[in-house]
Amino acid sequence: MSVINIQKKFNLFQDHWSPKKIGELNGQQILLAKIKGEFIFHKHENEDELFLVKKGVLEMHLRDEIITINEGEFYIVQKGIEHKPVAKEEVHILLFEPLSIKHTGNVVADITVETYESI
Repeated sequence: MSVINIQKKFNLFQDHWSPKKIGELNGQQILLAKIKGEFIFHKHENEDELFLVKKGVLEMHLRDEIITINEGEFYIVQKGIEHKPVAKEEVHILLFEPLSIKHTGNVVADITVETYESI
């Protein structure tokens, strides 16, 4: 294992809504993603999901409220909670989640990624 520079990893890709795997530990994966615009409402029945904002401002839309996550902050979406990430401008996020999680949870859509690319 070597030291991973998160910013250098972000510099390796430009696509939105397509998380890239940068590490694994104890049945968890560490992903990076660039996002812009609106995702879809979805939920993960059995997994919590951590969103750490490295750049920009992320809005996490829940069915009954909107959570604003600023640069340097993180938010954990508890399992079973419907959520929809929204980024008015490009946002860079680090995700920490179980290996078993599905990209769009209980919903299959055009943006669903089946296997995360490792970078």
